[in-house]
Amino acid sequence: MATRSPARRPHLASLLFASALAAALTACGGGGGGDSPPPQAVAPVPPPPPPVAALPGSYADPVLYSGAATASLAGAEERAATVQTRITLDGRPLDYSATAGHLTATDLQTGRPAAAFFYVAYTAGTQPAALRPLTFFYNGGPGSASLWLHLGAFGPRRLATAFPSTEPPATPVQMVDNQETLLDHSDLVFVDAVGTGYSQAVAPYTNVQFWGVDQDAAAFRDFVRRYLAANNRQASPVYLFGESYGAPRTAVLANLLESAGVRVTGVMLQSAAMDYNSNCGVFNPGQASCEGYIPSYVAVSAYHQNGSLPTDFSSVLQRAREFAAGSYRSEVGAFLAGGAPPSEATLARLAADTGLPVQTWRQDFSMTPGAYRARLLPGQVIGRYDARVKVPSGSALANGDPSLNVVGGVFNNTIRTYLETELRYTAITPYLGSSNVLNQWNFSHDGKTLPDTIPDLAAALTLNPGLKVLAMSGYHDLATPFYQTELDLARLGPNAGIQVRNYDSGHMSYLDDRVRRLQKADLRAFYNSVSVAQ
Repeated sequence: MATRSPARRPHLASLLFASALAAALTACGGGGGGDSPPPQAVAPVPPPPPPVAALPGSYADPVLYSGAATASLAGAEERAATVQTRITLDGRPLDYSATAGHLTATDLQTGRPAAAFFYVAYTAGTQPAALRPLTFFYNGGPGSASLWLHLGAFGPRRLATAFPSTEPPATPVQMVDNQETLLDHSDLVFVDAVGTGYSQAVAPYTNVQFWGVDQDAAAFRDFVRRYLAANNRQASPVYLFGESYGAPRTAVLANLLESAGVRVTGVMLQSAAMDYNSNCGVFNPGQASCEGYIPSYVAVSAYHQNGSLPTDFSSVLQRAREFAAGSYRSEVGAFLAGGAPPSEATLARLAADTGLPVQTWRQDFSMTPGAYRARLLPGQVIGRYDARVKVPSGSALANGDPSLNVVGGVFNNTIRTYLETELRYTAITPYLGSSNVLNQWNFSHDGKTLPDTIPDLAAALTLNPGLKVLAMSGYHDLATPFYQTELDLARLGPNAGIQVRNYDSGHMSYLDDRVRRLQKADLRAFYNSVSVAQ
């Protein structure tokens, strides 16, 4: 971790697009950002529940944590709760150990404690450490804790939801044994970024000094290094799993780890936003090409027009890709550069594929996802994270992103109870599921105002040609569109180690029970392919 200088005021360019980022970057965390539930303020200190603290392996954390920009801990202790438990997986018991607590990331150059990271680790099996994979998970935001991947995706226990249904979840909300957990293939570590969950800077550092592309990734590098050392796992195959903003973090982190001598075996990119400059919903809306969104618009329109996807959906999407990369690409470039009107044939194709009128496309040829969402179904609000979700305008779920609103409260309200009752870790401050850090985040990276992390991934692949990459996206994600991810990764050139999997789902594709099963199969094959290759 490079030595961190005091936080600087945002430069002028950051201020000019800060409001656009606050609206657009909800895509970047699976729950983090402007459309997410309001950030959880640090509430008055409630009394800790003493009965839990008396259980074997429990830990009652006495520390007051804060997500405030200027907050820091006076010191850091590496304490944790550890329990031995089991789930039933495929009809058979799976015994595992769960550890919830803190490890201290130290400055790579000075060795000074810099940040106390909160994490939950699950370990199982009897394989030697050199053979047993170890996967680090994190969400993005920036400003999202990792409760989404933790409780919704591949941990041993998950929240039962009916997503993408907008019906209220069953009460009480149930935690169930997760049949799609990856614990049968890898040990799992879910870690929260500084200023979220119970992660916080250690004095003299403050939280805000970790709120930037480079500072954040460096801190994660040092957490990974500490976890490996503290648990004698330096020989384990290391995997990185990042969602949304967590995906560009993964690219930077992989390069930093390789440069620091930590070999990364594979990276998983969930709903990736690798190059913010190529996403017209983030970078200069109305001035950048929305080519990357065209196949997503086609997919979403087909879903809502038919109530389901057409039987030849793969062919429909392939034609949409070819159209986006062909006539649309050439004409939208001329349109944005000098206002050249698009051809009637291209306008007719857009209208036929999306159901929006020709005149609408004539007036707004490079249509942003926000404009598309507002126009597709008059009187309805469709989701941004998952555009299959629709609710009537003015309804309780319509404020912001309905696809997030329908599940956000359940996740935020459950994580602390799960930590206390099942993992036996108690804290006297609330778990900070999301933190509004966008206006203070330093998005600059490698000489650009907004990050492009494809070069970082390329650098990691150069340092480690055996590094494997799996990118997973949802067809109905209007935040980090699947085709834009394909375009970004294509810049790396042909590489047999890079795999792309797309699903009939949205941003948090794993919330859909059917799709999560498909992802588990693809991830199992990914782990196995890397093992065979090595």
